[in-house]
Amino acid sequence: MSSFVRITDVSPRDGLQNEPGVISTDEKIRLVESLCETGVDEIEVTSFVSARWVPQLGDAAAVLSGVRTRKPPGMCFSVLVPNDKGMEAALRANDSAGARLIDKVAVFTAASETFAQRNTNASIGETIERFRAVVGAAHANGLVVRGYVSCAIACPFEGPISPVRVAEVVQRLRDLGVDELDLGDTIGAGDAASIRAMLIEVDRVWPVSATDEAVRSGRGLCTLHLHDTFGRAATCVGEALRSGVRSFDGATAGLGGCPYAGTAERPAPGNVDTGLVVRAAERAGYETHVDLTRLEGAAQLARSITSRARALA
Repeated sequence: MSSFVRITDVSPRDGLQNEPGVISTDEKIRLVESLCETGVDEIEVTSFVSARWVPQLGDAAAVLSGVRTRKPPGMCFSVLVPNDKGMEAALRANDSAGARLIDKVAVFTAASETFAQRNTNASIGETIERFRAVVGAAHANGLVVRGYVSCAIACPFEGPISPVRVAEVVQRLRDLGVDELDLGDTIGAGDAASIRAMLIEVDRVWPVSATDEAVRSGRGLCTLHLHDTFGRAATCVGEALRSGVRSFDGATAGLGGCPYAGTAERPAPGNVDTGLVVRAAERAGYETHVDLTRLEGAAQLARSITSRARALA
């Protein structure tokens, strides 16, 4: 197993997509540029979804155009694509850049049928079928495909999710040909015991333990995407590391939160702070590429951008 931990920052996409205020394209570009200086291994830059459904990310092409010259050597840029139209837009962005600016595309489903319907207006089976064309096009163009599975621990509508159900969805994604698995504790319900139980079951169909090559390439990885709703994220990171996981998502300044995982009275919890993940991994004796001082600078920028937007909303 690898002694190195791969860190992906999802704040430009998952962190900003549900912000109530208007965040300009220039501000998004500044955030990505700041993250490029931190040493994170991957940045999820944006999403090619319908601007009707996610207006905050309607400027995806412009953001990518703005950061095309700032991508450090060896860093991975990824984008979320919900279907073949999103995939086509991602390929056009690479064509416009004259190079492979986007290295990875991500598709998303859930381990909860109710959540899948609320989030995608489709069943789990229907979402996975939509991915078939995306995976084919991505691989034909040399791109890695990440498969998100939301509600890997619990669902805001159905409650606790059986690890067996999670593994069943993972098997279907593996059969489809995705290169990376990303397990989301969407509402932050996880603790050490539930994370361990889920990973044991997933390991039966997708190897959880990461090799050095998987950590370097992003292929074959099992990634964990946490929320720190109850202050247990660091414990969950530690348990995942003991299980062999060597890849984690985070959002600088803890931005984000799924709109379908909260209510007006109790908003959805944000993503786990990238800095918390890095510190938890390093305390456990693992290495990362991340400069925590520069990461805090990116977090300060993120907080200032979102605070200003919320004040004007």
